[in-house]
Amino acid sequence: MARRPIESAWRQERLLKADFFSLVELGRWPEKWGEQLVVRRDAGAAVWWIKPLAYPMIRKEMRALRRLTEANFPDAPHLLHWDGRYLCRSWHEGEALKTAQTREPAFYRAAFHVLRRLHRLGIAHNDLAKEPNWLVTAAGKPFLIDFQLAKVSPRRGWLFRRMAREDLRYLLKHKRKYCPDAMTARERKIASTPGVLSRVWRKTGKKLYNFVTRKIFRWEDAEGEGHYKRYVGR
Repeated sequence: MARRPIESAWRQERLLKADFFSLVELGRWPEKWGEQLVVRRDAGAAVWWIKPLAYPMIRKEMRALRRLTEANFPDAPHLLHWDGRYLCRSWHEGEALKTAQTREPAFYRAAFHVLRRLHRLGIAHNDLAKEPNWLVTAAGKPFLIDFQLAKVSPRRGWLFRRMAREDLRYLLKHKRKYCPDAMTARERKIASTPGVLSRVWRKTGKKLYNFVTRKIFRWEDAEGEGHYKRYVGR
């Protein structure tokens, strides 16, 4: 099988994340983008028995990034390349919220507006329980990454609205953890009230998922922390 152009031209700078779903690297493709740093996700690096799940996930990310790119959305990556195996997106500097632990109310206000604009585009992130998916920029602004589980739904039906509510609830849980004094009574109520999707997940697949990923494979999603390590290493 002929090699893809990106395979021979790619120059890796740093490995950001390696798990059984994909390989995520920071690097350059000089012939296409010069010295611009980009993030490349390789779904072909998934273990063989998980590929039937890995490819739908990377296509979800592709659709979300394409929508963000078309809208010129400033607070999330843009799609640069997709060839059926490799997905490249723009790189953005920042610390993972898990590491930055920002206690500035302004950050959470800005993050709320990021989510409102994201949802208006018909995109629900659907993976914001993970703090590393929020980056804190050098200017203290929020930036979203990792759209593998995102739902793109211009009609914004019942399922989309449930996912959008969970996006907000998880943001408020992070705010409650790091900036509790700035929480309103309504925000506390939302943060403490799991939606129907979360309740179903807790009763069905969450324990099995945690056992398989953390106990058997000893893996924890931390792509945003990979960004952080690159950031502070400069």
